[in-house]
Amino acid sequence: MAEPPAESKPLLGPARSDSGGGDCSQALPTCRSVQVGPADTAKWDLCIDQAVVFIEDAMQYRSISHRMDSGSMRLYRWYYSNACQRALNLTIFLILALAFIETPSSFTRTADVRFRSLRWEPPCGLTEAVEGLCLLVFMADVTVKCYLVGRAQFQKNVWLLAYITVLAVSVVDWTVSLGLLCQEPLRVRRLLRPFFLLQNSSMMKKTLKCIRWSLPEMASVGLLLLIHLCLFTVLGVLLFTVGQEDEQQRKERLTYFRDLLEAFTSLLVLLTTANNPDVMMPAYSKNRAYAIFFIVFTLIGSLFLMNLLTAIIYNQFRGYLMKSLQTSLFRRRLGIRAAYEVLCSTTGVGVMPQDFLQVLQKAQLGSSHKQAIMEKVRSFDETLLSADEFQKVFREVDRGVIIEHPPRPWYPSPFLQSAQFLVGHHYFDYLGNLIALGNLVSICVFLVLDEDVEPRDRDDFVLEILNCAFVLYYLLELLLKVFALGLRGYLSYPSNLFDGFLTSALLVLEVATLAVYQFPHRGWKPEARGLLSMWDMTRLVNMLIVLRFLRIIPSMKLVAVAASTILVLIRNLRAFGGILVVVYYVFAILGINLFRGAIVAPGNSRVLSPSLALTNGSVHCGSFEQLEYWANNFDDFAAALITLWNVMVVNNWQVFLDAYRRYAGRLSQIYFVSWWLVSSVIWVNLFLALLLENFLHRWDPRSHEQPLSGTHVSAELMFREILEEPKEEELMERLRHHPHVQLCR
Repeated sequence: MAEPPAESKPLLGPARSDSGGGDCSQALPTCRSVQVGPADTAKWDLCIDQAVVFIEDAMQYRSISHRMDSGSMRLYRWYYSNACQRALNLTIFLILALAFIETPSSFTRTADVRFRSLRWEPPCGLTEAVEGLCLLVFMADVTVKCYLVGRAQFQKNVWLLAYITVLAVSVVDWTVSLGLLCQEPLRVRRLLRPFFLLQNSSMMKKTLKCIRWSLPEMASVGLLLLIHLCLFTVLGVLLFTVGQEDEQQRKERLTYFRDLLEAFTSLLVLLTTANNPDVMMPAYSKNRAYAIFFIVFTLIGSLFLMNLLTAIIYNQFRGYLMKSLQTSLFRRRLGIRAAYEVLCSTTGVGVMPQDFLQVLQKAQLGSSHKQAIMEKVRSFDETLLSADEFQKVFREVDRGVIIEHPPRPWYPSPFLQSAQFLVGHHYFDYLGNLIALGNLVSICVFLVLDEDVEPRDRDDFVLEILNCAFVLYYLLELLLKVFALGLRGYLSYPSNLFDGFLTSALLVLEVATLAVYQFPHRGWKPEARGLLSMWDMTRLVNMLIVLRFLRIIPSMKLVAVAASTILVLIRNLRAFGGILVVVYYVFAILGINLFRGAIVAPGNSRVLSPSLALTNGSVHCGSFEQLEYWANNFDDFAAALITLWNVMVVNNWQVFLDAYRRYAGRLSQIYFVSWWLVSSVIWVNLFLALLLENFLHRWDPRSHEQPLSGTHVSAELMFREILEEPKEEELMERLRHHPHVQLCR
């Protein structure tokens, strides 16, 4: 792949004879030496564009190791534009969503094998056409990426090589599907689709790398857990297998310790406490001394080893996450320093503020960040910015984005000013919270009074009158706040947006109820009219009122801190959520291929073991059949996701292990245990690690230069005090080895 000619010139900094790297002493023109002709103007425009791209890379924590000629930069900026990235994200969403439509489709009202209707299946070629278009988009995507990074970087980029491999396998498998008229037994490409989501997120790649690095430490505790399980498995089989056993010992052995595999499975489930105390009761009912075996096992396994695993995952992953965030910080500082080197070529000693402002005007940055940086730059007037000052200007981005509310309107009347003061006071919010609490209490009182009354026999006259009065107050409160804060000021508060939306919805529902069913009166039980009955409308109103009660959260400091922690965590958990989506997707597709059709409707007695069948023909209490878990199957993608979720929660997951062992064979337990390890042990503990870090940061008063409210905190900012600033020598050394630009400083 030939390099563009423009990249052979020194694009960073003025030429100096003591550079020590490259042939920069040939008196080649710098970016803005003497502008006397169109060529010099074009060269300066190229430098401005390079600085813009470097700054955009820095703000997004992207690598700057890509082509920097004018044509490549136009392609690069178009590729990372909002429109292009949204189109790519939409394509990824479409190809992942095909799993709900493809055979077996999820278009049935229920997943229960007893009541499930005949499912709709798409005709051959429908989903394949959509998938073919998605694959074309991915081909264009990987082509652009390979061109932009250049041949040398492409050959060293494992993700790009894997991207091409996955695309090639997917295209071949897609072609085979069309050749066999969609009758192929296995579609390998469905297992590979989550890769498209992984490769499109740098944070997900870093998270995956952190997980891979943390696996050895997790394996050490996992080995201890395995030894613990094996030891107690052998002890349990020996303990509950005696020469002359009574009925309780026989029940314990047949149910939980029939053989080594059954005993291992029972104790593995006990490790999650899902079958406690069921697994202990047969033996404990005979002799209380048997409880010592189960208590010791639970103490060592659940309370010590499992919590030790959580601590190790938290410690190790936090360390590796720090490395990942340190890399992100280095990328930001490197991109900013590269932009400085480009712009300082004007003078050789610093950056002119007007040049800096020109770059910022063209850069695609957040409006709040761009405004803060530009105000900082204007404060320098005509003073040249040094490298250190240039870096410090961008510290405005490192701080939380503080939301500034518009000024309140001014009223000439003293009466209106007094009213504005009263409505704007926090006591007025307390009054609104008290009224909302009263409304919620009234709903609860009527729910308790009418709990034994059928909905069609209830008299909602009093409750409807109260709701009308409360809704009128909410409307009055909304109008008064708009009066006190102004419309723009009212809308600048997220809590007001939430409050206003629910109040508007309540008002519309109340007006619709009165219009359709007239004004309430004693014995008010009108017949259903239109789409919703009167009872349905009343339920909607009451549910919205319950949701509106959440407005009290900002008024309670400790609750507000916990709530803000959750909101910040959700924003910073996109990478973790993406990893979870990938894992769910892969295991769901595997489950469909392995267990589709395994769960059959009741009546097929061949799958019931003798220990489950009772003398009267019923099934064992607590079994899959008795609990009516028929909807937990792998007959389609949506049902598989719900089944995996229920197993991840680990409540009654021994029921799934037992049922699929009987319906699909003992090897099915490997699948479910693997899912438990990946989801409940690894992912949940990683989630807990980030939750703890986030919560400790939010509660540490030393970590807040700004108030908690109205501040957006990123994962990078959360750990900024711990991260080390890159050294000047490291930045310059990396710039000198840039594959597509030459540094002459």
